[in-house]
Amino acid sequence: MKRVYQVAGHKFALEMPNDSSLWKEMRSYAPFFVGNEGNCLFTVSLLQDLFDISEKRFVRVDEGESDGLYFELSELNGEWLFVMLKHGEDVPLVYLFSDKAFTEGRIYLKDHSPYLMHTMLMLMFSLATAGRNTLLMHASVIAYEGKGYMFLGRSGAGKSTHSQLWIDNIPGSELLNDDNPVVFIGQTGEICVSGTPWSGKTPCYRDVIVPIGGIVSIRQAKENKIQRMTLPEAYAILYASYSGYHALRRLADGYHATSERIVTSVPFYLLNCLADPDAAILCHNTVVN
Repeated sequence: MKRVYQVAGHKFALEMPNDSSLWKEMRSYAPFFVGNEGNCLFTVSLLQDLFDISEKRFVRVDEGESDGLYFELSELNGEWLFVMLKHGEDVPLVYLFSDKAFTEGRIYLKDHSPYLMHTMLMLMFSLATAGRNTLLMHASVIAYEGKGYMFLGRSGAGKSTHSQLWIDNIPGSELLNDDNPVVFIGQTGEICVSGTPWSGKTPCYRDVIVPIGGIVSIRQAKENKIQRMTLPEAYAILYASYSGYHALRRLADGYHATSERIVTSVPFYLLNCLADPDAAILCHNTVVN
């Protein structure tokens, strides 16, 4: 079975056997379903068996921060091979084979884990869109009066908490995505943010696109204070907040070009704050024009 989805204007296809148990775990993709055919940026299929990879040529290791997981990149028969491992274990949890253009991907799962499937689909999306004015972010986003306000920060910084404070204290605020929105440059040059099928632990899967009104870096503090960021500061926080693979020069150049246009077009702010309503009100009064 083949299903085509569209996120931030990018179509991609997923192919799996009709009876695969993973289809039941793809409910978050339903709002983005556009049919069974289409001109797709990339197609991902599910491998039933793992073929011989003994001839792979190791390229590099990329240490991860999430759940003690990390990636290894290799080359195999003119393709890229990404594997995800857990520290202290030798057998990969999941394999992603992709052509060098990132138009065809094949996933082999050690077990049929929905988490790993979503993770590899996000990776493929990030790889395929690197040169297409698109960044897959780690952020929480509020939609308010037709614009998106995106909150960045390290895990535990309070991004989701701050979004909830907007919802509770700023009438008209709605959650757009709570973990993995997509920022992209529209055809008219406007910087927009889109919901995605990926939203972490919060089930918020909205096929909604709005222009970005502001981007705010959240830091815990003993008082509420907000200030405008300089361009270098904005670039640094954006660099730390999107999902990308910088080891491959072509991808890194694409991420850089997109980031440069975003930081020169969208206002960035640093919010040192408490987890209280006053922080949301201060942020709202500053970033909403």
